[in-house]
Amino acid sequence: MKKKAIILGIAAATMLSACKKDLTSLNVNPKNPSSVPSYTLFTGAEHSLANTMTSSNVNLNIFRLIEQQWEETTYTDESNYNLKSRAIPDNVWNAFYSNVLVNLEQAKKVIPTDVTDAAQQKNEIAIADILQVYTYYYLVTTYGNIPYSQALDITKPFPKFDDQKTVYYDLLTRLDNDIAALKANASGASYGAADVIYGGDPTSWQLFANSFKLKMGITIAGYDNAKAQSEVESAVSTANGNTGVFTSNSQNAMFTYLSATPNTNPIWVDLVQSGRQDFVANSTLIKLLQPGNGIPSDPRLPYCFTVNNAGVYAGGAPGANVSFGGNSKPSGPLLVSGSIGKITNPDFPADLLDYPEVEFNLAEAAARGYNVGGTAASHYDAGVLASEEFWGVSPSAAAAYLAQPNVAFATAFNPAAPTTVLTPLQKIALQEYLALYNRGWDAWILTRRLNYPVLVAPPTAQSAFPVRFTYPVNEQEVNVTNYNQAAAAIGGDAVTTRLFWEVQ
Repeated sequence: MKKKAIILGIAAATMLSACKKDLTSLNVNPKNPSSVPSYTLFTGAEHSLANTMTSSNVNLNIFRLIEQQWEETTYTDESNYNLKSRAIPDNVWNAFYSNVLVNLEQAKKVIPTDVTDAAQQKNEIAIADILQVYTYYYLVTTYGNIPYSQALDITKPFPKFDDQKTVYYDLLTRLDNDIAALKANASGASYGAADVIYGGDPTSWQLFANSFKLKMGITIAGYDNAKAQSEVESAVSTANGNTGVFTSNSQNAMFTYLSATPNTNPIWVDLVQSGRQDFVANSTLIKLLQPGNGIPSDPRLPYCFTVNNAGVYAGGAPGANVSFGGNSKPSGPLLVSGSIGKITNPDFPADLLDYPEVEFNLAEAAARGYNVGGTAASHYDAGVLASEEFWGVSPSAAAAYLAQPNVAFATAFNPAAPTTVLTPLQKIALQEYLALYNRGWDAWILTRRLNYPVLVAPPTAQSAFPVRFTYPVNEQEVNVTNYNQAAAAIGGDAVTTRLFWEVQ
């Protein structure tokens, strides 16, 4: 006991002496460090990005409602396109700029200090930049003109808004530079376990970058076909050390959540942990998954939704107050006992980009005459089968579904309007829309871009179908001059103002 007391006394004296020599340390708050390691900033940015893209919170991500995948029960503002009551445009804007882009930019600045290996430095900076390109893509396709060249400059508190097309094309250039950097340092290391998506694997990130480049190219195909073709064909090429694009679901960009809080799937938080009963299936999607009239149900249906209290699948009308018990719910074992679905599991991952979407983009590229290998039909088939596989459908059930006349590429039709002849792009869009279940943001880009499937605004909607978000109120009130210039440049700050790539 005496020995322990002596040791403690010595330790206390040493600490006291140290304090006397460095009184300035008393001003340091250990919970608010002056510098943060690059890997911490990167992981935090990944987490914030995944949460923003995946959330079903009505204050942030309402795209499942806009795209008529889900319907609200009691409070229907968002299903009726009320973007302002909860400041949704402000929240999306802040989530991307403050929680993702700023952290990634700071990580890029700190990496040269944190990492001594030159190849690893280049890989980590390239990967961080790829995620910035990804984030800016959703900003520019949501709002139009946005702060870009001055956005992350702390000396510019009132940044100008850059032209949307200029931003978009610069993002493609950045993506090319990042791909080149990863190709040059393919054998190097990067973030390791700090990268929750790919574990720091440069080859996986090059695959992701090319697959996203394919997506960006296809997005502008209706506006600038030549540019789109060039970008798409470059992305899929496997010449000169390029990886090309995703070729299986094993390469999907998935952010893995944990089964215990606080790092759980946001949908579980919103639908299960909260105990709320706010969302059910939308009749628009249910009618496509279970058409009736002798057409078999889509095998993905039980993975997307539960049956209702009567034991059948049912969806609520868009924009209407609907019954929770009388309609199907987003599926998950913890929401309704016996369900085989999974999106409401606490550890269900966020899907940032996947192989089924890649195949549908390739199908569209082939239909437009681009040199991507294969045909529109072969890539369409691969997209359908990949989506079924993603949700856990057996190969035999998936093949039987693809063989149905309403699904097979040669004869595909919209079961909601079976006598209407579909163009090849409409056939692709319909199946891609189904594959983008639980990825409402991307479904919104798809339906705006190809105008299919046609989503009719609810009779109680506050506006026509929104093709963009209005600018944040904060920008209107604080960054007034630049806001006014941006609003005028795009043709008006309205939800009906089409962006440069949205060609009817």
